[in-house]
Amino acid sequence: MSEQLNITDQPKRDLDYAQARLAYSIIESLVEHTRVVSDLVAVMAQVLDEDTTKALTQTPTWSAYLDSRRSMEKTRRDVETFAEILKQLQPE
Repeated sequence: MSEQLNITDQPKRDLDYAQARLAYSIIESLVEHTRVVSDLVAVMAQVLDEDTTKALTQTPTWSAYLDSRRSMEKTRRDVETFAEILKQLQPE
């Protein structure tokens, strides 16, 4: 069984606030883009006929899409954790 690392258990490292803020901004933009694309895929799927939808959902590409969506949920939580750490680093 793998042990989950807790961020507070890791040794403290110097992290430049400006660089961390930039990284957060980039990650946040990518996560938001992924959410928008996911919404677009859902809207597009609604206009497909039943046979096309069934054929699409049987493909490896669709399986990869669903796996990616599940992964993005974990990423969203990780970004929230990163945001909390960033708040602690913010200069007074």
